[in-house]
Amino acid sequence: MDKPIIYLGADHNGFELKNQIGDFLKKKGYRIYDLGPFKYDKNDDYPDYAIKVCKKILKNKSKGILICGTGQGMSRAANKVKGIVAEVCWNQKSARHAKEHSNANVLSFGSTMVSSILAKKMVMIWLSSEFNKEKRHIRRYKKIIKIENRNI
Repeated sequence: MDKPIIYLGADHNGFELKNQIGDFLKKKGYRIYDLGPFKYDKNDDYPDYAIKVCKKILKNKSKGILICGTGQGMSRAANKVKGIVAEVCWNQKSARHAKEHSNANVLSFGSTMVSSILAKKMVMIWLSSEFNKEKRHIRRYKKIIKIENRNI
């Protein structure tokens, strides 16, 4: 099975860790597309990069990784895009659950919250996990999609 395309985005807080994750995944044979930023700029805005990544994910039916200071801002912005399921993760278990329970197509985490070593472990767990198609997970997933479609 081909490895998925992965789009990366960050703000200034996640800039360095984004580059480390990108290099790490390239060495693992993944096709990585870095959507920025390409230089450190304290005045960048995380929603800009979240939207860039989300548009590509939807267009290419792929996955994305978003990194800011805590992961929360990126996740919040990404989840405003219809069709995106972004989960903030802080450890290996949360990364597994992001895929298995939520079918997340975006992994988000904070550079001030996790080490580079932990981030790499979380990414690999998330990428190797599958959506658990037990009825309860499907039911919950469908309820969230229904809310998204009503746009309430």
